Amino acid sequence: MQNRGAIIFLVIAFALVSLYQLSFTLVTNNVKADAKEYAQGDPQKEQNYLDSLANRPVYNLGFKNYTLNECMSSELNLGLDLKGGMNVMLEVSVTDLIRNMADYSTDTTFNRALKQANLDLRDSQDDYVTLFGKAFSKIDPNAKLAAIFSTYELKEKITVNSTNDEVLAVIRAEAQAAIDNSFNILRTRIDRFGVSQPNIQRIGLESSGRILVELPGVKDPARVKKLLQGTANLEFWETYDNNEVYKYLEQANNKLGEIEKIKVALKDTVAVVENNTTAAVADTTKQTDSTELAIIDQLSKDTTNTNNAFEEFSKSNPLFAVLSPAANQQGQLIQGAMVGSALVKDTAKVFWYLRQPQVQEFFPRNLKFYWEVKPFNDTKGNSYYNLVAIKVNNREGLAALSGEAISDARAEFGDNDSRARVSMTMNGEGSKTWARLTRENIGKQIAVVLDNYVYTYPTVQNEIKGGSSEITGNFSIQEAQDLANILKSGKMPAPARIIQEEVVGPTLGQESINAGLGSFIIAFIVVLIYMVFYYNKAGWAANIALLFNVFFIFGVLASIGLTLTLPGIAGIVLTMGMAVDANVLIYERIREELHAGKGLRLAIQDGFNNAYSAIIDGNVTTFLTGVVLFLFGTGPIKGFATTLNIGIITTLFTAIFISRIIFSWWLDGNKSISFSTKFTDNAFKNLKINFLGQRKYAYIFSITLTIISVVSIATRGFNLGVDFTGGRNFVIQFDEPVTTKAVAEAMNVGFGEKPLVVTFGENKVKITSKYRYEENGNEVDADINQKLYTSLKPLIKKDVSIDEFNATYKIKSDVVGPAIADDITAAAITAIIIALFIIFLYIVIRFRNWQYGLGGVISLAHDAIIVLGFYSVFYSIMPFSLEIDQAFIAAILTVIGYSINDTVIIYDRIRENLNLHKRSSKFDNYNHSLNSTLSRTFSTTFTTLIVLVAIFIFGGDVIRGFIFAMLLGIFFGTYSSLYVATPIAYDTLKKFDKEPELAKK
Repeated sequence: MQNRGAIIFLVIAFALVSLYQLSFTLVTNNVKADAKEYAQGDPQKEQNYLDSLANRPVYNLGFKNYTLNECMSSELNLGLDLKGGMNVMLEVSVTDLIRNMADYSTDTTFNRALKQANLDLRDSQDDYVTLFGKAFSKIDPNAKLAAIFSTYELKEKITVNSTNDEVLAVIRAEAQAAIDNSFNILRTRIDRFGVSQPNIQRIGLESSGRILVELPGVKDPARVKKLLQGTANLEFWETYDNNEVYKYLEQANNKLGEIEKIKVALKDTVAVVENNTTAAVADTTKQTDSTELAIIDQLSKDTTNTNNAFEEFSKSNPLFAVLSPAANQQGQLIQGAMVGSALVKDTAKVFWYLRQPQVQEFFPRNLKFYWEVKPFNDTKGNSYYNLVAIKVNNREGLAALSGEAISDARAEFGDNDSRARVSMTMNGEGSKTWARLTRENIGKQIAVVLDNYVYTYPTVQNEIKGGSSEITGNFSIQEAQDLANILKSGKMPAPARIIQEEVVGPTLGQESINAGLGSFIIAFIVVLIYMVFYYNKAGWAANIALLFNVFFIFGVLASIGLTLTLPGIAGIVLTMGMAVDANVLIYERIREELHAGKGLRLAIQDGFNNAYSAIIDGNVTTFLTGVVLFLFGTGPIKGFATTLNIGIITTLFTAIFISRIIFSWWLDGNKSISFSTKFTDNAFKNLKINFLGQRKYAYIFSITLTIISVVSIATRGFNLGVDFTGGRNFVIQFDEPVTTKAVAEAMNVGFGEKPLVVTFGENKVKITSKYRYEENGNEVDADINQKLYTSLKPLIKKDVSIDEFNATYKIKSDVVGPAIADDITAAAITAIIIALFIIFLYIVIRFRNWQYGLGGVISLAHDAIIVLGFYSVFYSIMPFSLEIDQAFIAAILTVIGYSINDTVIIYDRIRENLNLHKRSSKFDNYNHSLNSTLSRTFSTTFTTLIVLVAIFIFGGDVIRGFIFAMLLGIFFGTYSSLYVATPIAYDTLKKFDKEPELAKK
């Protein structure tokens, strides 16, 4: 074997890297096990244990010590369905949207109506806009909304003559469009965030603005909050210089000092102040009242510095006691837009001082203050924020340039250093404004502000043309990527604030996961045993290659930070089948060479060489499918495609190279190698099944099943899961721990179907059900509450009434929208259609006949339609759930991947036989090809089915429907390769072939 040394080096390097990446998962699992043992069932105690180790070294590799946080950031991520994750409820403020539409009107009736609508919303079924309209009319029946909303932006929709109802209709439409836009922006941010298979849904009424986000495997909740809550309001501001602003700050400081002195005088001589100095106080303090003085008094008590000198200083200089002016050690003012710094704990106090009416009169109207986004630490470890002075140069109070001018943003590294930055490209109008702005501010600083925080304020050296700009700062790579993500996703119409966040358990249930994992391991062992039973000693080489393959897959997943989900496992199962298939193809070709009388070394060499074409064709077609699904798919499709493509690459590497290395070692050591046992030596030999002769019966069978499937899909439809339909969420708090399986079975009694149940905190579960989800009204609510109470009462240890249950145990009830929106469904269908077209194109190019491509694509469509039809016909008959959900999509994709691999391998043998046996008829060559690949077809199908059947039987109810779809797909995929794809290719070729057929047997 040529280049064996280089290949061995690659294998060892790949193995070491995988071992290194997976070692973090082992370490974190051990620490978590220790925490669980220490806590003895107390979740808070367990979390405290982990928090105590968060920044302490727990893993020593010799060259570096890793903290627990660092290990957890590198461990293998499991998805929401397998491990759980973060559940976040956001609310897009409809109030802020309406204020924005009204250009933040100060109209008294308008603002009172908004407040009243917020109060009424708590106890009303009406949407916010309706409540606002009612409140507005009630407060002032003669008031006109048109006078408030006839703004520049709405001039085409609202005139001064528009009625209140017409204005409300426009507000409702605009608010709904803004909420939809917020929803799409959030989904784009999350997709770019890098989370595999996230879930985002609308909650309640569409106009409520509530959005549910579920993020599997996240490890940094603070990062998630920042990502979701930021409005992405990017602005470019001119700035004041510190020398200009200091005099204003000094005047403000002196004024606050005067107020402080008056406060002291008031304390010492209350009676005198009350009787003789009221006018003096009013003249000196103007709008300062007793409440403000009390607040200043409280703020002065908050100082943590007990130095008497500082206390005296702070009495005379309240502002400068918490805001250090920007000066050097010699007391000289520093040039630039930064005017001071304050301890993190004092930032709110600084702004409170600066916003006092008594001190604002000293500042120019066009002066604003913003804090920098990140703090800095002094030598003592104290954290400070810098304060930046902003200049407003227009009447509207707007920034010189807004983020709407940004057409693209990307994270990069600096040219002269390794610091991360965000580079931005502007559109045409933005480029012109940016050029003018930089030309007019040469030698001055321009501040880049995002969501009211200054990210950078560089000094302009010269005019910048072309619309290029960048944001620099002390960013990590991840922070720069997140910032670029937010800017590319677009500006939120209104802030989305988090109103609830929870850590949730796995959607599959821990019982199903444990059972599925156990059954998978057992099935995997059976596959290893089968390979040894069928291929004798060669089976051991295949098993070693298969173990390396699985090891490498998980190593790659861990190294690139991908999250493993149920669809991802489907991709791994398909990969295992293809890995076994690659070795089977090689071994079958070696066995053929041995039976032809060749020596062992030559047979192995020729067997590998002759199998390469089929292996590459089968894997490339599946890989191309995975690429298309990854590029165009979302959610479960992307997760499936990722693991599938990783698996294909590792499969080719292990099956071709590792197996070959093992055989080379054995041959060099003069070891005997057997490729069969006495039970399998003649298996599938000399078969002469007339597949093509039976094709008419197969056509009738397939057409019948396809018609039944299509009719059932069109008339009966599917049992769509909540992923597609939406449903109702219930959060139930129990007194003691309960299993999700027990809750699902209990709910099945009352609701007539098992809902989705996940853990949702300590002794809490979230139940998602489709029961009467499309109906509204008091009667529906009463029925649902009664059934919920009846179903779950046996799990509550106390004897409670329905009122007590609703008040104590039912924490929350919401209507949720579908997790899979229409555009995601459309994207999935588009991805599959494009994948089918690319498969067709590849087969046509490789086999030089469009008939082969036609047969392959019809075969794939045949398999998918029949599986869908089976789920349509039998969803109310089978003893387990046949719901169409996100996982089902992955199952259909697995079917397509498996079927095309099987078909292409048969096509490859047909092409070979047509070239070798030119005197034989096409009919005989096709039949011979099908028979000669039957041993490979059996072994690959059998090993794949072994894994699926084990998981189907022992894996639990939750994933049984998903596995059943794969079982159906593998069966029909194998059938269609033999009886659909190949016969169609034969018949269409015969029809367009002008050469006469030779005699057929």
